Amino acid sequence: MSEEGIKAHYIKPYTTTTRDSDFSIKLKNVLKRDFTPNKPDTAWCSDITYIWTQTGFVYLTSIMDLYSRKIISWELLDTLSVDGIVSCISKAKRNRMFSNPVIIHSDRGSQYVSKDYVKSLGPDFVRSYSRKGNPWDNACIESFHALIKREWLNKYYFKNLERVRKSVFEYIEVFYNPKRIHSSLAYQTPIQHEMRYRLSN
Repeated sequence: MSEEGIKAHYIKPYTTTTRDSDFSIKLKNVLKRDFTPNKPDTAWCSDITYIWTQTGFVYLTSIMDLYSRKIISWELLDTLSVDGIVSCISKAKRNRMFSNPVIIHSDRGSQYVSKDYVKSLGPDFVRSYSRKGNPWDNACIESFHALIKREWLNKYYFKNLERVRKSVFEYIEVFYNPKRIHSSLAYQTPIQHEMRYRLSN
């Protein structure tokens, strides 16, 4: 392999990020796989993924605006507690300006059904949840987390959380939001797609 210049890709260990799921019929799928809203800040989606480091797993929480596929907020912690999501929600509220309630979609993991999560949303959001055993209901953010690993994170061996944080920042803020084009956005970047909307309205 070395003679041919071929390198093996290391398969990172797997860990569970959705724990103690709530399958209550009270949790509704309001989004209903409508992944193409007609304006920004109509529908967001969120999920948690894991990243391996030499000192243990760290967990990336991301929030995406479905209109532009822009990652509007993200947080990285070394714990699966709800703190990462609460911090992410707080950042998203500061980063965005909206007047109408926003649909925010997630899976049914314990973090997303917790009292702290509900409290952090307040009256500005309508909660929406994937159906039991239907990861496709949250396909866009799941796809993003697969993308950041395939295109960026899986190429590196990270020493600790801070090294991961720097790398995630570089991918999202330097490349993905301002430079990565999407066929679903008429080959525009997330930032270009939002800017085009705001200039025309």
